[in-house]
Amino acid sequence: MRERQQLENALGAFDRIVRELDDNVELVALGEEEGDENVVAEAEKALVRLRQDAHTREVEALLSGEADANDAYVEIHAGAGGTESQDWAQMLERMYVRWAEGRDYKVEIIGEHYGEEAGIKSATVLIKGANAYGWLKTESGVHRLVRISPFDSNARRHTSFASVSVYPAVDDTIEVDIDEKDVRIDTYRSSGAGGQHVNTTDSAVRLTHLPTGIVVQCQNQRSQHKNRATAWAMLRARLYEAELKRREEEAQAAAAAKSDIGFGHQIRSYVLQPYQLVKDLRTGVESTNPTAVLDGDIDRFIEAALAGRIHADQNV
Repeated sequence: MRERQQLENALGAFDRIVRELDDNVELVALGEEEGDENVVAEAEKALVRLRQDAHTREVEALLSGEADANDAYVEIHAGAGGTESQDWAQMLERMYVRWAEGRDYKVEIIGEHYGEEAGIKSATVLIKGANAYGWLKTESGVHRLVRISPFDSNARRHTSFASVSVYPAVDDTIEVDIDEKDVRIDTYRSSGAGGQHVNTTDSAVRLTHLPTGIVVQCQNQRSQHKNRATAWAMLRARLYEAELKRREEEAQAAAAAKSDIGFGHQIRSYVLQPYQLVKDLRTGVESTNPTAVLDGDIDRFIEAALAGRIHADQNV
């Protein structure tokens, strides 16, 4: 049923684009014939918007990976640098939440580990919607921020790093077998804001997959049982994403090593001082409006990275 709905939406979008194209071309011709510049201008604006819509649908049509249609987990970890990096990690979390809300996706905060003064040390966000993983999968990597620090009384410029990892949520159509003997289960008290029950019982759950070293944790529910179930779902998703990554690396005959959260490994730079520029270091796509980008306007970066990955896959 989900696949059927996705196909119906895609066909409906195609029919709408064709219809609006014909209508606005006719409006331009009519406005020119009658000498009505306002009609022509409005129709031309509509055609510009339609071209962007068609481009987005074109990229979306290429999201045919095995897990592209699935929901997505987004994990964010602050790099070295204490409060600076923790504040930057929270800014990134907000950016992805705003991006998801702009697409009418549902957002669920699975867990947040708060910094001592400000920001977050880490966070896990579940984004639910059609092709959520397909859109976000190229966002994995290190993100670099350059700005005048709001935490520095001397107003000096600071560079901060945070890492983002994106992996697909596993649905009922995907089987991931995990030997429980390979998983260490730890329980602990939740951190951060919470009621009298949340922070006084060992309701938070951490799972460690010993063969791979993958660690997941969940603390957003009052019930340890619910947190445990969510953590197991996250672990299955992480193992599935690791398998997808292994297949991709084999297909491209390139082994990707895990990178440090620091210089030389970033995928995108966000410069707020001494000038304003957001630049994707993989595709060269730039924006001189970092405020809009940090408010969730990241489609141009995502589309360029997806197009580059698809092009690379076709050349394998």
